Amino acid sequence: MRVGIGHDTHRLGSGGPLKLGGIDIPHDHELVGHSDADVLMHAVVDALLGAAALGDIGQMFPDTDPANRRRDSAEMLEAARDAVRAVGWRIGNIDCIIFAQRPRLLPHRQAIRKRLADILDIDPERVSLKGKTGEHVGPVGQEEVIAAQCVALLEPR
Repeated sequence: MRVGIGHDTHRLGSGGPLKLGGIDIPHDHELVGHSDADVLMHAVVDALLGAAALGDIGQMFPDTDPANRRRDSAEMLEAARDAVRAVGWRIGNIDCIIFAQRPRLLPHRQAIRKRLADILDIDPERVSLKGKTGEHVGPVGQEEVIAAQCVALLEPR
């Protein structure tokens, strides 16, 4: 088995909706980045690629490539899933954390889990998602950024 960890942080800008885990969440801010800035999907991509020793999201989808401007992160996750499969691994499970002061994620948790599971072609029971606030401290707590971490377990196919 192989384990990988992924992390990503994106700053918040005015506007909305907020895109997390492939779901549009009503909010007064949005994530800012070169692609669609879905911080959760980016962390999952890095966890999968890391577990399979295939580099990282920046190597697969460089922000210097105009084709990646506003790219849907679901496409990135599909490409990472396919790359992991191509080298003989299958996804055992993922365990994710979103660090955000607002919005509350609990009402959206199941929809995000299902969306990630659908893209990864795994059972939603193999997708864990937790939300943590910044307790009003630091960039997360002051609502300057949203961050995400993910651990992925790969098993031989």
